Amino acid sequence: MSSARRCAARGQAWFCTTGLPSDVVFEVQDMSFHLHKFPLMSKSRKIHRMLMEQEEEHPALRQRRRREGGNAGEEGASQTEIEEAEEAEEEEEQATEEGHTYCIAFPDFPGGPGTFETAAKFCYGVRVELTAWNVGPLRCAAEYLEMTEEHAEDNLAARAEAYLEQTVLRHPGEATKALNSCEELLPHAEELGIVDRCVEAIAVLSSAASRSWFDDLAVLGLPMYKRVMAAMAARADVRTEARESCLVSYAKGTIPGLSRSMRRRLASAPVSSEVEQRELLEAVVASLPTVKGSGRVVTAKFLFALLRTAHILRASDAARAALERKAASQLEHATLEDVLIPSYSGATETLYDVDCVERVVRHFLAEEELGEAVASTSAAITEEAAAAATTTSASRPSAVAMVHVGKLVDSYLAEIASDGNLKPAKFCELALALPDHARVYDDGVYRAVDIYLKAHPRLTAEERDSVCRLVDCRKLTVEACTHAAQNERLPLRAVLQVLFFEQLQLRRAITGTLLASSGAPQARHHRHQQQHRPSSAAARHAVDAGEAWRSAAVQDSQVLLLDMDSTRNRVQELERECSSMKRAIKKIDGRGSAAASPRSADAGDAEEAAADGSSRPASWRSRYGCKFSSQVCDSHARNVVASQASRMGMSP
Repeated sequence: MSSARRCAARGQAWFCTTGLPSDVVFEVQDMSFHLHKFPLMSKSRKIHRMLMEQEEEHPALRQRRRREGGNAGEEGASQTEIEEAEEAEEEEEQATEEGHTYCIAFPDFPGGPGTFETAAKFCYGVRVELTAWNVGPLRCAAEYLEMTEEHAEDNLAARAEAYLEQTVLRHPGEATKALNSCEELLPHAEELGIVDRCVEAIAVLSSAASRSWFDDLAVLGLPMYKRVMAAMAARADVRTEARESCLVSYAKGTIPGLSRSMRRRLASAPVSSEVEQRELLEAVVASLPTVKGSGRVVTAKFLFALLRTAHILRASDAARAALERKAASQLEHATLEDVLIPSYSGATETLYDVDCVERVVRHFLAEEELGEAVASTSAAITEEAAAAATTTSASRPSAVAMVHVGKLVDSYLAEIASDGNLKPAKFCELALALPDHARVYDDGVYRAVDIYLKAHPRLTAEERDSVCRLVDCRKLTVEACTHAAQNERLPLRAVLQVLFFEQLQLRRAITGTLLASSGAPQARHHRHQQQHRPSSAAARHAVDAGEAWRSAAVQDSQVLLLDMDSTRNRVQELERECSSMKRAIKKIDGRGSAAASPRSADAGDAEEAAADGSSRPASWRSRYGCKFSSQVCDSHARNVVASQASRMGMSP
């Protein structure tokens, strides 16, 4: 059978060109189907019943049509314009002379004209190919037209049902396509149980099947997606990883702009408005697992992308708060690109949303504090509750995760430091949010501070000091100390602290080298004695151990003396350097006078201190935060050495 289409005055028409004139017209929405009654009556009980009812009323209809036709002819003789406009009625009158034409209207036909056309072809004996997309509409159409086995063998309802059970419901991807086709078939598909069977098939097969079908979920509307996720959550045999994969695939396929690097949306995914996208995003957030997963599927990149999109779509505060808490659970796996969330609110002047990142960091720290509290109380609970406490504390961020977060925050600070609208208080607040053990070295925060000072040259002295106090000079590497000692943007106090702690690091390194070089031969000798010591000489071994301990104590005291002498000498050098700096500052300010020839370093310091006390109320030491004193350091060093020497039985 072949078909042809033409346009008439009352819309589109579909004709069956079998060589015989059509005797029945079906009106399905805006389409007219000119068909033959016998093929359709043989397959559809409903069409058979409706045509038989019209057949019984045929004589009265024919007489009424003839009267209407006569009146129309008389009016047409006087109004030729109306005759030209009613060509379709003249064709129908011509068909009426040959045989009566029946008319049946299906305004609510499931699946629309396309499905009715396929069902009509099936009635004419044309081979119909069933797919996951059309099996649902054809099953509903067969039920609507009563094309069942009771009326005719091998009918459309049986074929569609067999294909649905044997092919569609055995694969989650095919069931997803059929479920999508049912969205426009409600309530017919719901009454036939097609929707429930497809949803259950997806939930049952989601864990066993491969992940290739996950992208098919993007074709589902929000109501059907919620039903699928609810069915998967209700089943205990569905793995959490499968649920997370379905969630991520649906979000990436339906929410545009979710990824910076891969802005893709499936061609079959419906295009939604901003309100619909906001509703989709909030539904995805509500479907996120409550417990912390492995992070392989619901990754930190995905969570921060959702958070960024939530800001763009102006999602609800509850949804954004939930996303911030979920992102905090994966913060140790995030990258700098993930946390760079642009500020879309007109209330903030900064380029990036610093407040959002700070809230995420504080959620991370709160989770760690909760984990530490559980771990501290786990020793006092019973053995039955110990397993539950271990499970709870297992999700606590580890020390390694804390270090990763520290590096991430330092990188973020360096990135936002160049923003001219970033206030010093906000910069310091985020930097101080992390505890001390989050940073092994302060090189990262020093780099951020240096960038901030360079981008904000008009800071007050107080603001500059507060920013520089973020850096712990004791945790700077040698490279960072070298850079800081020559950094003109740092205040003098900060430079002095860097120089002082750099010397302390150098001293510790020298001390460690001396201990290692002196302790290695003694350790080798002690191991050699243990290897060759007879088993029967236990008492003699105890005496040797005591002598070895005394020898080690004497050696430790000697190293301590060297250490204290080195410290005293270095403090004196720093005092002389400070004195030189003080004289240079007085010359620059124009308030100093020609320096007298120093008799000695200590005498010169005393005279300058007296002169400074007479000229200014506050000394330069209090102004620049330097609190070194050669007398105090010397006496303290001597007391320590003397006490150590007295305990060891040695003279200083």
